[in-house]
Amino acid sequence: MADDDQVFIPPSFHAVHADARGRLRLPRRELGARHELCEDLAQALLEQAQAIRHDLGVTESDVLGRIARGLQAPASGLDAGEAEWVVTRLAELLDWPWVGRPAPRAG
Repeated sequence: MADDDQVFIPPSFHAVHADARGRLRLPRRELGARHELCEDLAQALLEQAQAIRHDLGVTESDVLGRIARGLQAPASGLDAGEAEWVVTRLAELLDWPWVGRPAPRAG
């Protein structure tokens, strides 16, 4: 089994790059690389998000909104779905409310 086959990619990220029938629109190896990039970016933004919140005294939602706008710029290298995923992941890591964040599953 190749290492690529053992890397866990969450369903939420898989959905970013899947068509309406759930089939991937890019090769698995590329999906893994894109996920790694997005996860690393979310992790790297933790301190920046906390600093913005503390230094500017804005709400958590405002911080996430600012970051989302920055990630939506073409220079970020992310597509719209990836940018949304990164901000949602960042909110999850910070345990901050975010309107784009999926509701927890019951049960």
